[in-house]
Amino acid sequence: MAAQTDIWDAIVIGAGIQGCFTTYHLAKHSKRVLLLEQFFLPHSRGSSHGQSRIIRKAYPEDFYTRMMKECYQTWAQLEREAGTQLHRQTELLLLGTKENPGLKTIQTTLSRQGIDHECLSSVDLKQRFPNIRFTRGEVGLLDKTGGVLYADKALRALQHIICQLGGTVCDGEKVVEIRPGLPVTVKTTLKSYQANSLVITAGPWTNRILHPLGIELPLQTLRINVCYWREKVPGSYGVSQAFPCILGLDLAPHHIYGLPASEYPGLMKICYHHGDNVDPEERDCPKTFSDIQDVQILCHFVRDHLPGLRAEPDIMERCMYTV
Repeated sequence: MAAQTDIWDAIVIGAGIQGCFTTYHLAKHSKRVLLLEQFFLPHSRGSSHGQSRIIRKAYPEDFYTRMMKECYQTWAQLEREAGTQLHRQTELLLLGTKENPGLKTIQTTLSRQGIDHECLSSVDLKQRFPNIRFTRGEVGLLDKTGGVLYADKALRALQHIICQLGGTVCDGEKVVEIRPGLPVTVKTTLKSYQANSLVITAGPWTNRILHPLGIELPLQTLRINVCYWREKVPGSYGVSQAFPCILGLDLAPHHIYGLPASEYPGLMKICYHHGDNVDPEERDCPKTFSDIQDVQILCHFVRDHLPGLRAEPDIMERCMYTV
């Protein structure tokens, strides 16, 4: 195994969105930084792959909504530096019953923070969104700042800018040992590195890395089914028709969210914000019973509320959340 004798200012383990942004900010502050990723980039093994994510200011907690102001500014700065669009404003439609306490709390937070939004009655919803079927007298809350982040493009942009700023990205190097100290030593499958600081942003693999050090964090890794549903009439739920992102708060036991069709032509992304505990090395093992239940819940939701979509998913992918 070759030895690396230079000492880095910082090593970051894990090149998902958290690790890439951490490395980006360190590089912008003129730190000599190394980003290590166990898989070859790009890959679909973690939590940051795929083409789209929802971005919003609609949260029940004030601190999240306040924090998102800086977040939007950071994305805009990254777009300028990368010279490419990484975000599209679509608005976010939150749906729930009139009595839903979560919806009321989010509306109060948006009002208190001065965020552009609109409350929609059942009548308003039916007029504004004729391709959504409302069956329980739902009301809506429209976060006009909501939109879609282009996740894959954002990762590529960050990794490119990190290198432009003098940082180093090494993929295909799995960390096999960490020896604490000043400096800290990090051994991978290929090399040994030393640094003054170490940042671990390994998502589902965090506790595997920490376990030999006698550390275990209270983390849960959930496997989420990411489903794509075909439009019966192409474009009817697309960004070209100004269809928003949606978030159903009490239309199922857990939240259901959707993004307008764009990732796959003619397919809308709709997912259930719930999943099973999973070992990250066994993410793609055969479906569990609850996997099937979760997809059935989505099928019922699509059939009942989105009549312009076929009621069975055309494509199903997997993602992992670490909470």
